[in-house]
Amino acid sequence: MNAQPMERALMDAVRRLLPALAASGLLLAVSAPGGSLAWVMAHLASVVIFGLVLTMALSRYLAATWFSDLGAIAQRLAVAGSLVLFATGTVALVTLASSAALRLEPSLQFLQLLSALDIAWAAGATALGLGMLAGRAAGWLGGSVVVAICLWSVWRYLDVVGFTPAGGWLVDGRAMWTHILPYDMGAALIAVGSLIAGARAGRVPAFEVADG
Repeated sequence: MNAQPMERALMDAVRRLLPALAASGLLLAVSAPGGSLAWVMAHLASVVIFGLVLTMALSRYLAATWFSDLGAIAQRLAVAGSLVLFATGTVALVTLASSAALRLEPSLQFLQLLSALDIAWAAGATALGLGMLAGRAAGWLGGSVVVAICLWSVWRYLDVVGFTPAGGWLVDGRAMWTHILPYDMGAALIAVGSLIAGARAGRVPAFEVADG
């Protein structure tokens, strides 16, 4: 396995992580009102958009030769999956830091983390899959659509259910199944289908070859 491009991709993610963590620290100066739907959604939108931008920045490594012992399709799937993992892990750290800096109620911080991870991987996988299938513009469009739909589902749930008196996550299983989980499952199917279709097509001319 040629590890050098993987190391460079990981370092690219870290270089973008550090300024994001520094910016999260600035949120300590912000007094976010407890149980504010606008604040919660603005925060979640910011971290998942950051994740999509990071994923597309890392997409230059899609054409790199990693996992050379695998077949061509499996290799493209493994590379794309690794890039999604790097981006999603970065989003997790930024979400944790920024949620804590905003002093969100702990259960709400957990909801933000779950939501950010779910949206980041699905949007990232969709973007890379469609990017391999039809080019960067298709990747951006597909990833953005997934982000928008998933954000809308979280907003709809919180708008209907609200928050606990302390401003935390009010869990309502029936509302979860109505407003969030169907969209999550749909996004997951789109993400996996996009990755498989993109890996099978194997067209990555829009992405820079990052070997060497």
